[in-house]
Amino acid sequence: MANHKSSEKRAKQDIKKNAANKVNESKVKTAVRKVRDALTAGDKTLAAESLKLAQGELRKLAKTGVIKLNAAARKTSRLASQVSALK
Repeated sequence: MANHKSSEKRAKQDIKKNAANKVNESKVKTAVRKVRDALTAGDKTLAAESLKLAQGELRKLAKTGVIKLNAAARKTSRLASQVSALK
């Protein structure tokens, strides 16, 4: 429980930031799922388009510090290699 005015403010800010981070994490999961669905369907053009969106969302999370930079790079790299391996 917050005892000082500044800690009360910080607690309110944390709640707002946590909600925003959850929304952005959900967007990333949806984007990655779309790429994986396109991969399983074998649609390379859809997979490539979805990959661009997923990369942008992952970069945004990494830039804001929600996930680590290396985690975003690893996920984009693995998805990109799977898309390029698709015939």
